[in-house]
Amino acid sequence: MRYIPNSPEERDEMLKVVGLNSPDELFRSIPQNVQLNRALNVTEPLAEIEVISAMDKLAEKNTASRKTSFLGAGAYSHYSPTVVDHLIQRSEFFTSYTPYQPEVTQGTLQYIFEFQTLVCQLTGMDVANASMYDGSTAMAEAFLMAQRVTRRDKVVIAETVHPEYLAVAKTYTQHGDLTIETVHFDKESGRTLADDLNKLDDKTAALVVQSPNFFGCVEDLKSLAEKAHAVGALLIVVVTEAISFGLLKSPGACDADIVVAEGQSFGVPLSYGGPYVGLFACKEKYVRNMPGRLAGIAYDQKGNRGFVLTLATREQHIRREKATSNICTNQGLIALAATIYMETMGRRGLQEVAMQNAQKAAYAARRISEIEGFSLPFSAPRFNEFVVRAPQAAEEILSKLSVDKNIIGGLALSRYYDDNPNDFLVCVTELNSKKQIDTLVEGLQTVI
Repeated sequence: MRYIPNSPEERDEMLKVVGLNSPDELFRSIPQNVQLNRALNVTEPLAEIEVISAMDKLAEKNTASRKTSFLGAGAYSHYSPTVVDHLIQRSEFFTSYTPYQPEVTQGTLQYIFEFQTLVCQLTGMDVANASMYDGSTAMAEAFLMAQRVTRRDKVVIAETVHPEYLAVAKTYTQHGDLTIETVHFDKESGRTLADDLNKLDDKTAALVVQSPNFFGCVEDLKSLAEKAHAVGALLIVVVTEAISFGLLKSPGACDADIVVAEGQSFGVPLSYGGPYVGLFACKEKYVRNMPGRLAGIAYDQKGNRGFVLTLATREQHIRREKATSNICTNQGLIALAATIYMETMGRRGLQEVAMQNAQKAAYAARRISEIEGFSLPFSAPRFNEFVVRAPQAAEEILSKLSVDKNIIGGLALSRYYDDNPNDFLVCVTELNSKKQIDTLVEGLQTVI
């Protein structure tokens, strides 16, 4: 809402026109016992320069921006080329929203089409939509899609899927017919426990796994796909760290049926919880059950190319009972940022970033494992995250690191896993220098 200042004289004139003597009379319909009857506890009016000074002082309280961070767990710090921020702030993009009149929104439809194309190339899938709120809601929508495709009402999910993603999915499905069962992880490898997959049966709509999983371990997707398909279930693959697409074999190449991911790593800065953008792709034969909508290309009688909404099965476009989703935004600006990032980096650039992440994480893992009392509990291959087992409570160690060394050393797993009080998750990206990693190692040596 825009602030429109009025002088005392202007206010008096407006009151006179409506037949009132004071602003208080505007609120006479409100009972006295619920009125505040005192001045608001706010500062006196400030000049612009004073406001800026006050905001600077508030910003100084945010010590996190001055700390070296090794946090990941679904929110990743990556470098974003300056061209991303520059382009998305152009006026024709900055207010982008759902193209309700596709014939006059060709530019919007074009970059949505390019976004979908890039997502297909990354995931190795046939078709991708545009777009979902974020990775967690994309996963929940995948549950419902699998239920529609298979007409089964049970989803089996690996315990190593991001716990907050699972919480969102349970919120989505709690009042429906879908039931969710959990598969445990192997204590040595950190991967999905193969012996626990006997929960897959002829009532299972989908097996859901994350790779790299919440512990940073890369799952054997090909084997998991075979087990899911053996009982007629779909394999849903979740990816929270999209940069991993630049190095790891694509889920599509491993015969995944649905792939959902968080696209925040692609040029979207960390912003206290959002906005993010969900990626959603699947095999072409399931496209009619995909949530959201698809942008495509069509040609007129003269052969001129145009962009169109090829499929739009949202409740805003068709009858609610026929809709595959009630997602009501296209996250257009964030999808555009991700598109610009991917096209700026290119295939080789994305591979280089992914390689730097993997190499720096490998160096950090090796150095930390050499500290007396510290170990790496899981043996599975990793990308840029890994679990460290400390000789004492992880929360204690991370707190000391933050206060004494100005380092955010990772995430204590006890937040989600009660049986892992000494474990913490470390994430290393291309923004972490060798010097920073060495400083983390030195800090861990001194705080225990």
